[in-house]
Amino acid sequence: MFRMARDYAARWPLSPMRNTWLVAVAIILITQDIGAQKVRVDDKLEAYPTESVDLHCEFIDGGGKTKLTQVSWIWEPVDGQRDNIAVYHPIYGQSFPNLAFKDRVVFLHNSLENPSIKISNLRMSDAGRYTCEYATYPSGNEQGTTTLTMLAKPKNSATVVTVQAGTKSVVVAQCEAVEGKPAATIKWLPPFGGNHSMSTTNGPDGTVTVRSEYRLVPTPADNGREVTCMIDQRTQDRPWVYPVKLSVEYPPSVSIEGYDNNWYVGRSDVVLLCLANANPAPTTITWTMASGPLPDTVEVDGNKLTVRKVDDTVNTTFTCEVKNKHGASSHQITTVVIEKKRVITSAPPTGAVIGGILGALVIIGIIVAAVFFIHKYHEDGEGPPKHKPPPPMKAGSSTEMLNKPSGPPTTAETAPLSPGEVYYEPTGAEPVTNLDDEATGALNGGAPPVFDDNINELKDHAADGHHGNDLDSSNQEAPAANIARGESFVSPAMYV
Repeated sequence: MFRMARDYAARWPLSPMRNTWLVAVAIILITQDIGAQKVRVDDKLEAYPTESVDLHCEFIDGGGKTKLTQVSWIWEPVDGQRDNIAVYHPIYGQSFPNLAFKDRVVFLHNSLENPSIKISNLRMSDAGRYTCEYATYPSGNEQGTTTLTMLAKPKNSATVVTVQAGTKSVVVAQCEAVEGKPAATIKWLPPFGGNHSMSTTNGPDGTVTVRSEYRLVPTPADNGREVTCMIDQRTQDRPWVYPVKLSVEYPPSVSIEGYDNNWYVGRSDVVLLCLANANPAPTTITWTMASGPLPDTVEVDGNKLTVRKVDDTVNTTFTCEVKNKHGASSHQITTVVIEKKRVITSAPPTGAVIGGILGALVIIGIIVAAVFFIHKYHEDGEGPPKHKPPPPMKAGSSTEMLNKPSGPPTTAETAPLSPGEVYYEPTGAEPVTNLDDEATGALNGGAPPVFDDNINELKDHAADGHHGNDLDSSNQEAPAANIARGESFVSPAMYV
């Protein structure tokens, strides 16, 4: 009726007819609402399969003038279908006409005023509208409707799909939430280069099955990688999480380890290992030798080859071949037998060398700093004054006599020391020059005591007839060498 009123209002917009219809619809709705208030029920209920639910119904008569004759519970699974499932009459008793609810429906109270029922062992198909309808006098039928929603917890699962490494995108994992209501949502974590698809299937009882497939281009590196299926659904307290390890099969890849380039004659029990990366595991491992059959000194145990004693027979190339159901692969290594044992010295670790150098530099720095501070301390505390005066000049020294011009002394030479100046008297002996005679102790130009004797000898030598020098008569007589200490002298010219 409300829909009809809305359609009429749309046909006659902004007209008196529209206003009339709106008032009429409002009156009808108010009247129905007042009537519905007489039958009190729950608006909505939720339940799970195999559980039970109570459908409450109570008639409320404010004035007490309504006479109740009978009450019925009517089930509407879909629009347009109405089935009586329980009837109560105060004289004729209870009746359950629908066989689908036989032995599953009971009245909680044997009363017309409170004809509530319980439905046990619920099924998903029990979902729908349940109407509690009274036959009354004089107002006629009064009713109230409860909508029952059946919820179903899905059966969750996740599985891995074994695939072979290739170049095409294939399904590597599956995840599904079966027969849930409402429908679940599925996510994959983490999405490391793959993608997923989703599909749903509706069940006859209203449940929904959701499936998701995870796809990628499988490589050997994807084998063992973990992806997580996460299912979220209304009936679950928290998302359902399940990790899946991918299974990617591929042919073997082979390598040989154990050779150290030090196979010398006489060495014993050297080992070569054949390592294979394959899925599934290798079915066969075969060792061969390029120079011919394996000698008696070589033993093979699966992927392990042992040379009991090294000699020239194992100076060859070894090959290891590995097979699984997807193919075969091999690897080879050439061993060189030497006459003497090679001494392999390992270089010290770079970190240790650097640490030693840094430590030595730190120690040297500490020593240098200590010496500098000690030297500084002695200079500041016990050393001579920082101002060094000029060396003292001794009057009448030989050098001064030679360089000093004759004449009266100048003011600077005779001036007394100014205040603050300090004169240091030398404590050691006077400096010795080449004019001093260390044997006699004459210092600074003092004439040796034998100087007069040397002149006399020269005179005698000239008088005795050694005239080859033709000495001048003015130079025959040398002046007396009576030179005081501290003075300088110059020898007379001598001709030979």
